[in-house]
Amino acid sequence: MINRIKALFATPQGVAPEADKTAHSVDELHLAAAALLVEAAHLDESYDEVERQAVAQAISHEFKLSDEECETLLQQAEAAQHEATDLYRFIRKFDSNFGHEERLRLIEMLWQVVYSDGELHPYESNLIQRIAGMLHVTDRERAEAKQRVLAAG
Repeated sequence: MINRIKALFATPQGVAPEADKTAHSVDELHLAAAALLVEAAHLDESYDEVERQAVAQAISHEFKLSDEECETLLQQAEAAQHEATDLYRFIRKFDSNFGHEERLRLIEMLWQVVYSDGELHPYESNLIQRIAGMLHVTDRERAEAKQRVLAAG
């Protein structure tokens, strides 16, 4: 899996970037989700080890990754988030390839990450609201996901 994640950033020779935009590998989808989680963790301008561990725990648990795979995916997500000019490419991959339950799970994972440092920054809340809207998750579902995370505390 590590080599597949690294290959996401290399353009295969002879393949046009426009080719088959709708089909995405599992690794691309994992990277998209992880990059969104990293973005949420960065919004309060304090991406510390607690938040990094929250992202790692979320992706490791959700995607059933080994420690090495998790660390590689996290490093790639951090790089992708740092280089990204917007989040739409990550959201589009996730939206077009996952059902509603998986989208709800992503929103729940986002809440887990933003609350990992013990406080909610307004930018973090706004980001989750925007992502939920783009993923066709209702305000009620978003609020219920937040309550589940707070209850699990």
